Amino acid sequence: METVVVRQRIAATRAEAMTVAADLARLPEWASGFATSARPDPAEADVWLVDAPFGTVRARFQVDVERGILDHDVTMPDGALVHNRLRIEAAGDASEAVFTLVRQPGMSDAELAADEVAVRADLSRLAALCERMGG
Repeated sequence: METVVVRQRIAATRAEAMTVAADLARLPEWASGFATSARPDPAEADVWLVDAPFGTVRARFQVDVERGILDHDVTMPDGALVHNRLRIEAAGDASEAVFTLVRQPGMSDAELAADEVAVRADLSRLAALCERMGG
């Protein structure tokens, strides 16, 4: 599988950045390429219903604040399951958000490039939000 690793420096510690990133209700504030709105699924723990630009999806999050893990499995509108790996890594007195973008079956070069642009914008907004919040 082809992957693209997208990195974004955050002028906040990993703990400070994870406080923001792991607050899933805040997803639309920084991850608008993925979530225009997000709400917990009342029927299933760790699952959020996310209104995305490409339709409503179910996202099951695996969050480990201590280790900087914010992975999520997204069930797409067509039923396909996409695993997304998002880590917040320590980088001295700052941190770095690292998202591994995986080319999905049938995805064109243009679609992969557009996803990369969207992820870069989302991580840039995450960094700005963390830094505004006092990180």
